[in-house]
Amino acid sequence: MAYYRQLGVVPPKRHTQHRGPEGNLYFEELMGEEGFSSDSSLLYHRNIPSAIVDATVWKLRDQSTTPNHPLKPRHLKLHDLFPASSWTQTDVVTGRRLILGNADVRISYVVAAAPSPLYRNSLGDEMVYIESGEAIVETVFGALRAREGDYVLLPMSTTHRWIPQGADPLRAYTIEGNSHIVPPKRYLSRFGQLLENAPFCERDLHGPTDPLLTEGTDVEVLVKHRAGGRIVGTRMVYPDHPFDVVGWDGCLYPYTFNIADYEPITGRVHQPPPAHQAFEGHNFVICNFVPRKVDYHPLSIPVPYYHSNVDSDEIMFYCGGDYEARKGSGIGQGSISIHPGGHAHGPQPGAYERSIGVEFFDELAVMVDTFRPLELGEGALACEDPGYAWTWAGRRPAS
Repeated sequence: MAYYRQLGVVPPKRHTQHRGPEGNLYFEELMGEEGFSSDSSLLYHRNIPSAIVDATVWKLRDQSTTPNHPLKPRHLKLHDLFPASSWTQTDVVTGRRLILGNADVRISYVVAAAPSPLYRNSLGDEMVYIESGEAIVETVFGALRAREGDYVLLPMSTTHRWIPQGADPLRAYTIEGNSHIVPPKRYLSRFGQLLENAPFCERDLHGPTDPLLTEGTDVEVLVKHRAGGRIVGTRMVYPDHPFDVVGWDGCLYPYTFNIADYEPITGRVHQPPPAHQAFEGHNFVICNFVPRKVDYHPLSIPVPYYHSNVDSDEIMFYCGGDYEARKGSGIGQGSISIHPGGHAHGPQPGAYERSIGVEFFDELAVMVDTFRPLELGEGALACEDPGYAWTWAGRRPAS
């Protein structure tokens, strides 16, 4: 994180005695990244944070993946994965279905109306994009309000749970890294402040505002971790509720960032995808394509030029608006396009010409580019449009 915050009551000097009104000693926990060498926060618990009374296996949903072979572009219809009859029994944690994954990142999707159990991902940060709906995200740092268009950044090993709000279900697109997810280095000063050329600033990042104190005994927390080279789950039971933090301070905490606060970078001619970048993890980036004025050179062609992904797979999640380059392909709200490394891609037939003279694109999409090939999860195999790969040619293969 780029800046320091303090919530609740903390002592004037770190690593010193901190006592409650009745003289009881609070237990200090350092939550830090990269050992003791990067961002961290100090949390003060009423109870010992490492105390557990049971640990059993939590069986995860299918985490297996299938290579994209034979190599081809693909179109996935995520809205087909969760019928309305399933929403009230589905939560954001246990209900998410794996769409794509590799050794660096996993992308899942879920439509949920039920509260989730307490959960902690010890593999890496999670960035959850809210396609629609609202939720309260209760965390050990405090509560966040999440709404349509929000990214919710949950640092690795943050205990939290999702509570959907309102009449509509929560549609959540989850990006789970095996690393930390941060703003691009080129937008940060050497001290970590977002620079003037960044498309957003610290005012756009919204963390918890108050500590969250919850009573409870024998409380279950689902933990996602790695064992034997596989992603597995453990159900831990704590004697006291983990939401017992009376205060904390530091530069590591969960926050929300709404895509409407992203200020697009435009130019006289078409800007390459790095101009749309918002975040990055190890071997992957996250980009925003938002409503914006487009290229204003008198001879410009506003839609993307055809390009080969030499080093990366390009994954686009279409969240709203009217994506000019994909007209005629069948892609719409809730779609994912997969354009893999090793194959040139670009606008659909006719879009190149139609875009000439267009001054504004009303589109909303979240893009993930990875630098290792992505494989298909069970969710992708369940919602693929089999005809997408042939839409540039206008016909299916003869065989």
